[in-house]
Amino acid sequence: MNKKFAVVLLLSATVVLGIAASQPPQEQPKRNLKVLPKDISHEDLDKIMHGFNDALGVKCNFCHAGAQVDGRFKMDFASDEKPEKNAARGMWKMTGKINKKFFKFNSGASDAVPPVTCMTCHNGKPHPSNGAPAH
Repeated sequence: MNKKFAVVLLLSATVVLGIAASQPPQEQPKRNLKVLPKDISHEDLDKIMHGFNDALGVKCNFCHAGAQVDGRFKMDFASDEKPEKNAARGMWKMTGKINKKFFKFNSGASDAVPPVTCMTCHNGKPHPSNGAPAH
């Protein structure tokens, strides 16, 4: 009886594992990276995006459009529908140029902290005050 139970259990486990292995892999979300590296890791991308959230005091929907999908509201991170997304791209390039030209900043070091960031002017607000850095 024990032998039969062990064989049935082993066959059941094999069938379950076979079914699980045949499931299609999760589809990767679409990306629309025009300024950030195309091969940036999900973790590094999230880190940068959360930095924008903090520096501007906003949530994802400030720059990213949303859409109804299967009756639920979801963010469409790949969409360029909102002009704030292109503004963010331009400002990302601008701060990079400022840091390189005026501060000789090299972003190659993993622990490098740029002198000028979004926080320099935005200071936790969606729009900088009078175009001058907030102190």
